[in-house]
Amino acid sequence: MIQGTSSGVGKSILVTSLCRIISDLGFRVSPFKAQNMSSNVYKISKFEQISNIQAVQAFAARTNPTWKNNPILLLPLGDYMSNVFLKGKFYKSMHASNYYRDFVIKTGFPVVIDALETLRKDNDVIVIEGAGSPAEINIAKYDIANMLLAKRINAPVILVSDIERGGCFASIVGTMQLLKFKHQQLVKGFLINKFRGDKTLLKDAIKYVEKSLNITCFGVIPKITVSLPEEDSLDSNSDNSFKQDGEYSNEILDNQIDILASEIKKNIKIDYILERVLKLSR
Repeated sequence: MIQGTSSGVGKSILVTSLCRIISDLGFRVSPFKAQNMSSNVYKISKFEQISNIQAVQAFAARTNPTWKNNPILLLPLGDYMSNVFLKGKFYKSMHASNYYRDFVIKTGFPVVIDALETLRKDNDVIVIEGAGSPAEINIAKYDIANMLLAKRINAPVILVSDIERGGCFASIVGTMQLLKFKHQQLVKGFLINKFRGDKTLLKDAIKYVEKSLNITCFGVIPKITVSLPEEDSLDSNSDNSFKQDGEYSNEILDNQIDILASEIKKNIKIDYILERVLKLSR
């Protein structure tokens, strides 16, 4: 599972890249995000849709998008209201308070687990994307997209931080300190994303964080510019989207994913992740 110290750190891009990297190595791989709030959707069929970025990730994994990649989709309506899609289909409109109190644990989480288990039977690896930050302690008991799920399935977690926005090392340490001990134990390492400059300048800080938290730095990823659909159209000035009508060519998308995956592979400890974290042998 790829989790982040906040929204916008690059979780979606990393899951996309890892799906392509792992697929290139000959493994059957699929993306997964338990719950996603996005206004940018991909229509699987006339009555089924998932988040656009999970469809892109499925494409990167060389699989067909399915509602199982994103079993709960929230389309924001404003004033704390969302249209809730379950198993790709419209379920009902809900206020955030009702969603957390009445739906997410009792109804949503069992669907999430069933979808994930089905994907696991058909794949060697599932690359799971978390949502926002796992350290949102105000909603931790409802947070099925992060540590509740990771603990339930004993998934190894890689924590990602965006150094471009500042406070990178503080956000890694602070996130870990806010997690319960049982959840801290799931975090195997961290990645620093969107770095511009001389990586040697980070050496001492990385060593300090590794020693303080007893976890490994899996890499420092540079700022990479590619043209990929965003997770949410509200987060980007780009109007690119992965659509079935050819408006965004699959060939163009495939090329951009390859460029991204190649660059990220060069800057992370992919062999360590595969062998020590995922327990895979090539």
